[in-house]
Order: sequence, then structure tokens, then C-alpha cells
Amino acid sequence: MIYKSSTTAVPEVARVPRHVAIIMDGNGRWATKRFLPRVAGHVKGVEAVRGCVEACIERGIEYLTLFAFSSENWRRPEEEVSLLMRLFVTALEREVAKMHANNIRLKVVGDLSRFDSRLQDMIASAQRRTANNTRLTVTICANYGGRWDIMQATSKMVAANPGITTFAEEQLAEHLVMAYAPEPDLFIRTGGEERISNFLLWQLAYSELYFTDTYWPDFSIESLDAAIASYQNRERRFGRTGDQLAGKKS
Repeated sequence: MIYKSSTTAVPEVARVPRHVAIIMDGNGRWATKRFLPRVAGHVKGVEAVRGCVEACIERGIEYLTLFAFSSENWRRPEEEVSLLMRLFVTALEREVAKMHANNIRLKVVGDLSRFDSRLQDMIASAQRRTANNTRLTVTICANYGGRWDIMQATSKMVAANPGITTFAEEQLAEHLVMAYAPEPDLFIRTGGEERISNFLLWQLAYSELYFTDTYWPDFSIESLDAAIASYQNRERRFGRTGDQLAGKKS
């Protein structure tokens, strides 16, 4: 199923967000604050992911998208990148069977060609194993960048329409790596920074943005509920006026 863009159609607004997207920031700073190596924060961050997944299921959220490793994160120290890759492998080994048993579908999106062959095979296997699960779709964005996503979608769109020079928005959207999911209703960034950092640039056009100083390893069920409560207090107009919304409700 290809979902329509919020700039071409007004989506339904539910009290509980259908799709939550998160930049899980602050792992390294969480560890440094405790005089621990940065990798300890990443390990703790995996535990926070597990709790967030469980909370999303309990609250009826259908899609959870997590920014795990950006295309710019290769600029980090080589040792940290290597540790992150090993942690990714370990997480797949430990969590996929549990996800499958709980009817959770796993998707991993991004330019996966830069990962070693073992990790690529593990990702492909995990996605095949969970492909038909329906309770919650968890998407991990790995070696992902919003501009990369738009560029790869543009290349595919042009290749699929030889000789055509004018395109509609929907023609590009169907080639984005997350065309299988509705646009995020709620975007959360932990760790105190207030920017999007090249994450889902196309998809976040009308998402509600929520920033918190909480480091990702400390992001709890209560933290998620606070973000959802903030979302519930927003007026989602999608270009319309408040009077129009009031008229529709009366």
C-alpha cells in the first residue's frame, strides 16, 4: 500500500499517533556523564529501544521508526563505529526471534551496501522472517540520510519513466524507502538538540515535533507518554485554519 502525502491529501488525525519517529540522541553523553565509555551508553540505549517497542504496542501505535545510524555517523571515531556495528549484529541475534514471537515486523532502511556482507545477510534474513507480522512495524534507519533517500527515489523515478521530464509528487513518493508506511504523526528527538539532522526530510513535512533534554538511555514509558500528551494538545491543521477545524467538529 502506498500512503498519500500530507501535502496532497489531509490525513486522518487520531488521538494516539499512528506513526512515531525518534532520533535516539544522547547515548554517548549519558555514558560520559557517568564516567563510562561511550559504548556503554549505546548498550544501554538498546534496552531503551526494547522498552519503547513494548510501550508502543500497549498504546496502539502501529509504526515506530528509529534513527540508529546516519550517513554522517561514519565521521565518528573508527573505534566507536566498529563497536556500533558489532552492537547492531548482537541486537539482531538477540531480538529478532522475540520480535517475531510478538508479531512485530522489522524493516531496516538506508544504504546498506556499506555494511559488511554478514550484517547485510542478517538484516535480509530478519526482514524475511518478520515480513508478515502485523502488530507493530519497527523500522531501523541505518546508514540513512534524508537527502540520500530523496536522491535515490528521484533516480528510480526517472528510470521508471523514460522520456518524461515533468513529475507529480506521488511518482517520487512511491520510491522513497519508507513508502510502505504513513508519514510520522509525531517526531521525537532526545538529548537536548533541536534539529532534524537529515532524518526523513520528505516524510516529516507535517509531523508534530517534540524535543526533550532526556538522554535516550533514560527515555522511559513516562517520557513517551509525555511526548504523546504534547502531541494530543496540538491542533493539526495541514494548511487549514482553526475556524475550519472548529466548523468540522460542530
